[in-house]
Amino acid sequence: MDWGTELWDQYDIIDKHTQSGLDLVEKYVKFVKERTEIEQNYAKQLRNLTKKYSPKRGSKEEQECRFSNHQAFLDIMNELNDYAGQRELIAENMMMNICIELTKYLQELKQERKMHLTEAKKAQQSLESTYKQLDNSKKRFEREWREAEKAAQYAEKTDQDLNATKADVEKAKQQAHMRTHIAEECKNDYAAQLQKYNKEQNNFYFTDIPVIFNRLQDMDERRIKKLSQGYILFADTERHVMPIIGKCLEGMTRAGTNVNERNDSVVLIEQHKSGFERPGDLDFEDYSQGINRASSDSSLGTPKGPLELLGKNRNKTFRLFNKKSKLPSSALSPFSTPPTPSPANGPPSPKFGRDPLSYCLKEINKTVKPRISSFRTLKKTSVDSESFTHLPPEQRRKRLQQKIDDISKELQKEIDQSEALGKMKDVYEKNPQMGDPASLAPQITQTAQNMDRLRGELNKYEGWLTEAGGRGDTIRYSTHSLNNNGAHNPNSPGALLDETDNSQAIYTEFDDEFEEEDLAAPIGQCTALYNFPGSSEGTISMQEGEVLSVVEEDKGDGWTRVRRNNGDEGYIPTSYATIKLNK
Repeated sequence: MDWGTELWDQYDIIDKHTQSGLDLVEKYVKFVKERTEIEQNYAKQLRNLTKKYSPKRGSKEEQECRFSNHQAFLDIMNELNDYAGQRELIAENMMMNICIELTKYLQELKQERKMHLTEAKKAQQSLESTYKQLDNSKKRFEREWREAEKAAQYAEKTDQDLNATKADVEKAKQQAHMRTHIAEECKNDYAAQLQKYNKEQNNFYFTDIPVIFNRLQDMDERRIKKLSQGYILFADTERHVMPIIGKCLEGMTRAGTNVNERNDSVVLIEQHKSGFERPGDLDFEDYSQGINRASSDSSLGTPKGPLELLGKNRNKTFRLFNKKSKLPSSALSPFSTPPTPSPANGPPSPKFGRDPLSYCLKEINKTVKPRISSFRTLKKTSVDSESFTHLPPEQRRKRLQQKIDDISKELQKEIDQSEALGKMKDVYEKNPQMGDPASLAPQITQTAQNMDRLRGELNKYEGWLTEAGGRGDTIRYSTHSLNNNGAHNPNSPGALLDETDNSQAIYTEFDDEFEEEDLAAPIGQCTALYNFPGSSEGTISMQEGEVLSVVEEDKGDGWTRVRRNNGDEGYIPTSYATIKLNK
């Protein structure tokens, strides 16, 4: 069934139907455009969201990313950023494959429809023109035939009239004959016009219009097919990126499953462990000997322990070695101020003056050896930041080991450069045309100096590390000789009774001994899932798909130590690679 046969008389219906189809295409294009704008705005908002909550470079939040829960949140934001990129890709593909293509096709359809409708109008106008000619010839034939009948009747009447002359009769007969001849010509013209019109009408309804309508039908069916493809592309465009979106969602899920609360606690311990030993019990220091006074005057205050000191500052934050929370001056001394003697007890003894406690301390101080300066006194002196002695033992060992690793890498580079220069010098000596061996002397000398300097630094730091490792892993300190700012309290009895000489160091010997380990054998292999810049200290960069050897597996802190074939070692995030350990 086709339009030309079945709808030969429905020109207006076909006109409206084809126009409605073009309007639908235009409406669908607008719909997809608005959808792309929504996708673009959604992607933009997602990117702004991730940018807002991403840690700034060098900020405290970035430093906390070593914890698995912080790193998981960062991974989720990275995956969300990738997800936003896929939404942008959906918008771009919809715009290119649907909107632009359908808009271009719509213009072609409009031109084609206009051409077909113009042809139909021309055929209709031609048929109407032929019909007007037919109608005119028909009316002329009708008019002339009536005039001929009138002329014939007048001639007959004149012939029967006795009063009419013969000339009048002949004239009337000639007039009737002329009118009859004209009527016959009009009749023949009318017949010819009728035949012509019938032929054109037959061509119009059986040839021209069916062909035009069938072309419009073909055009409309092609429009419908193209529109259906646009409908399919609307879904396929999003379906094609669903695997990548699924990977983004899987990455978010994996980030959540990689969170290890126990490891985060261990990381916090490793990061902030000082190595100090908890303070021991306070010894009883009897100052009553040599004081000859009434019992009411000689009763010194009860020593205040740490719990009592904390009780006075219950509403304040108490931090060891922190200047933010200072204890009251009354709490800095482990003894309370002695009570003022009442008049009933008599005046104070002249031997003790106004402050019997000061007298006691002076007497005791005469028999006590000088004591080393406190932490605060040490801080006032120049801090040896090169050996990291200002750090707690555990942190000092880590920093020294890190420094040794960095110097070792630099030394290895200088050794490799020295070997390369030596080989180049041998080549120049054997083939003088390639270069002058003497030109390499400055570089060789400079490399040798760098190697000697680095070896000296390496020995120096290894010595410090051995010293730090051989003195034990804990440090004793007395809370009664320190105030909250780490300053030495000269009035503290504990400080005065500490029988240590000036040469005695604050830190005691470490029990652990540092031994330089040989190059560890690989325990497996890993393949990089993502690019990692390795910009922070101790890490190593890697590219997606790169295969590295695993030297040390994840200890629970989210980092794995790997090695390249060229010997470079460093840490990478465990979640950034697939790891296969040797069985």
